[in-house]
Amino acid sequence: MAYDEDLADRIRECLSGQRGITEKKMFGGLAFLVNGNMAIAASGRGGLMVRVDPDAGEKLLSRKGVEPMVMRGRELAGWLRVEDGVIRTRRQLAEWVGRGADYSRSLPPKQPAAKRK
Repeated sequence: MAYDEDLADRIRECLSGQRGITEKKMFGGLAFLVNGNMAIAASGRGGLMVRVDPDAGEKLLSRKGVEPMVMRGRELAGWLRVEDGVIRTRRQLAEWVGRGADYSRSLPPKQPAAKRK
């Protein structure tokens, strides 16, 4: 399943005007990176993948439509899946986009990878 292009456009709108934002197709979705750190993605499975402070993750899991991000059968600390149903409005989406961007901005910037020949 391809990612929701409308959702990607809505994420772009939330991030417009912010510095250090890049996009990259990853994991069947479209990821938005802040200074090279993945912050949020329009998931190929629907909804969002959001990077959060691992210490805040447990509390956020109590919210409706939020579950742990699982890859290859393992939960990823500091990553959450957010269902489409809880990001319908601009305000709802902006909260999650802001949370992911803010946390990623707190991390050391990543240097771009050298291009392979």
